[in-house]
Amino acid sequence: MNSKHEGSCLCGQIKFEVNGNFESFYLCHCKHCQKDTGSAHAANLFSSNAELKWVTNTDYIKTFNLPLTKHKRSFCSQCGSAVPSLQMDGKLLVVPAGSLDTPIEISPTAHIFCSSKASWEDQLENTKRFEQYPS
Repeated sequence: MNSKHEGSCLCGQIKFEVNGNFESFYLCHCKHCQKDTGSAHAANLFSSNAELKWVTNTDYIKTFNLPLTKHKRSFCSQCGSAVPSLQMDGKLLVVPAGSLDTPIEISPTAHIFCSSKASWEDQLENTKRFEQYPS
């Protein structure tokens, strides 16, 4: 089954479509992903055969390659939110899961680079939960 997904950046200036299936969904805890998300981990979908189509405003897309690493991040220059990128010489599509506007069927495949995870991440299951911003 071939699926189609739509996505956008936070400000809505960049819109895209992904046609095809995601093969894996990794939650990456490496220090690079912590820095570029400002969070405990990045949540990225991977595909070696899906096609990426930019729908609007490709002029806003910027890409940062961390020197001497394989770490690459594409983002909107207007709002800074992550958008898809082609990696490994265009052979691998990496889509930030949170950038999608349509639901996905795949659940996370694995947590990776757990040896680098944030120290404050250990007890997240025990943290209070609110449906909205706490009052």
